[in-house]
Amino acid sequence: MLRFVVALCLLAVSWALECQVADIQVKQDFDKTRYTGTWYAVAKKDPVGLFLLDNIVANFVIEEDGQMTATAEGRVIILNNWEMCANMLATFEPTSDPAKFKMKYWGAATYLQSGNDEHWVIDTDYDNYAVHYSCRQMDSDGTCLDSYSFIFSRHPTGLRPQDQTAVTQIKERICLIGKYRRVPHNGFCMLSRS
Repeated sequence: MLRFVVALCLLAVSWALECQVADIQVKQDFDKTRYTGTWYAVAKKDPVGLFLLDNIVANFVIEEDGQMTATAEGRVIILNNWEMCANMLATFEPTSDPAKFKMKYWGAATYLQSGNDEHWVIDTDYDNYAVHYSCRQMDSDGTCLDSYSFIFSRHPTGLRPQDQTAVTQIKERICLIGKYRRVPHNGFCMLSRS
């Protein structure tokens, strides 16, 4: 029994060492110009609290001053039973790493999300898939207590089969394998606008 407990403790320490937020690699030589345009969320790892549920579509733009902004829409449920399509606006403040941003929500979105989230582009091929990651609260051991992550596709039908392996490896690399849920697209926001 003691050996089992020791083995579990060693496994926990090993996991904590492997899952240090500071060690997470982001997209090298990230090109925000190639990244602009429409992305469809196909899977997500939820944070603590209220967040977009499904039908999530994000559109990234570079403004005239060079700042990247994004609009996103998706279905939310507020006040326990009021289902609606939320439209969100965010600005991305650059950091010393081109793939790491400070994201600030504006307008009605500030009621759904708060503060300046760290927003990292972990990987993308620009034309088919992208994986985003944000750690909202760090633990004392350097791992993340409250994170969220999106897997995006350029295609409304989802990831291409040839992208699945790369995305699975990225999920493992950021210690979120098995933490994602599928994001369906059934036209809820388009119907809400009609």
